[in-house]
Amino acid sequence: MDQLELRDDEIEALGMRGFFVRDAFLGKERAHAVHSEARERAQAGTLKPAGIRRGADRTEDTSVRDDFIGWILPEAGSALGSLWEAFSELGGALSAGAYLGLGRFDLQLAHYPGGGARYVRHRDAFPGQSNRRVTAIYYANPDWRPEHGGMLRLYLEDGTLDVEPTLDRLVVFLSERLEHEVLPAHAPRLALTAWYYGRDGAGLR
Repeated sequence: MDQLELRDDEIEALGMRGFFVRDAFLGKERAHAVHSEARERAQAGTLKPAGIRRGADRTEDTSVRDDFIGWILPEAGSALGSLWEAFSELGGALSAGAYLGLGRFDLQLAHYPGGGARYVRHRDAFPGQSNRRVTAIYYANPDWRPEHGGMLRLYLEDGTLDVEPTLDRLVVFLSERLEHEVLPAHAPRLALTAWYYGRDGAGLR
């Protein structure tokens, strides 16, 4: 894969509207491999019910979110490990192209089993010094159709935008700026989300 760089229109969209969408992020073959490995993890029963808040305040509340999650770590020779590397490159590209000064990131697999599973409107940034700066979501749903639901709804200054969670689509947005939600999913839905933390206070607002 060539060194990842942001396009001028992506940098402009991130600054002006707080987000951008890129299709064909990995390419069809790699995208299907990611889907296969992510689905295997979901079917293996190793993912845990997602919680809200963190630390001592963490709790499970299915009225807020009812997906199942697991953390993805670097793993040589696997499709999910390759995706981790792509997210690492993305962090560098965001820092270089949009001057965001990003540092480390966490990568999480989320499985919505269908049946109306959702995640209500929220922001990804928590109060505190070590805050999430950028959210990047990769979708691994090769057979998605409108009746499956599970769209990502972004709350923008001029209204809302619903993004279809189709295979190999990447959505990047400023964690502190945009509220968003996952609309009810009526079929299994797989998403891999990276949260990038800042090295300093620089970056777009």
